[in-house]
Amino acid sequence: MNKITPDYKRLYIDIITKKYPEKKKDCLFLLCKKELSSLDVIRLNNKLLENYVSDKDKINNSHRSYDKNSIFEILDYQVKNKLNNSELARHFKLSRNTITKWKRLYFSIIIK
Repeated sequence: MNKITPDYKRLYIDIITKKYPEKKKDCLFLLCKKELSSLDVIRLNNKLLENYVSDKDKINNSHRSYDKNSIFEILDYQVKNKLNNSELARHFKLSRNTITKWKRLYFSIIIK
């Protein structure tokens, strides 16, 4: 069964054009990609709303979902930058337990 996902690229192009035309240059490198990963969507969202921080952000972080490619990209970032789980969690605003769970889940698949 194929997953139906929103066309984030088109959505963000419309949002930037209408609400944030001054930030178009900053987001262009992500919008040039053929498809946006979930991590790219989060990066775009952070770029557009970088000055807006509230308690809602803490609540919304618990509702994020990541695809396998994004998870591998996050774990690869940890290896490249020699970060421990706490530092990685702070950087991507994740739970340390989530990172541990990903490592346990995906490293066991790679080893098999």
